[in-house]
Amino acid sequence: MNTPDTLPCPCGSGRTLQACCGRYHAGELAGQAPDAEALMRSRYSAFVLDRLDYLLASWHPDTRPASIEPNEPGLRWLGLEVKRHQRQDADHATVEFVARSKLGGRAHRLHEISRFERIDGRWYYLDGNLSPSR
Repeated sequence: MNTPDTLPCPCGSGRTLQACCGRYHAGELAGQAPDAEALMRSRYSAFVLDRLDYLLASWHPDTRPASIEPNEPGLRWLGLEVKRHQRQDADHATVEFVARSKLGGRAHRLHEISRFERIDGRWYYLDGNLSPSR
């Protein structure tokens, strides 16, 4: 039986949730992802786990929505593939990723190039451009 200490991290790192993205969701390191890729992975895991509080808190204040809807009933997240992480300067980075999901028997792919900005030492998701799947 999986406990919080043995549950695999949804981001696909191969580590436990607690040793990976979960440490940025709550606890001593909450909100302190060390770089844009770690933040993006933790946000994917938060989507999988319906951690809406974390998603809002890690969203840039200039682009943050007022609220986020929980996952639709029956939605299954199938995996994450990080294609590229590129730092423009000390406070700006992009992450290209593909997130796969399934709902109502239909598979979906979200291919996005996301922009991140660091403010006062913390990384935030700014926005993203959907890209045609390759």
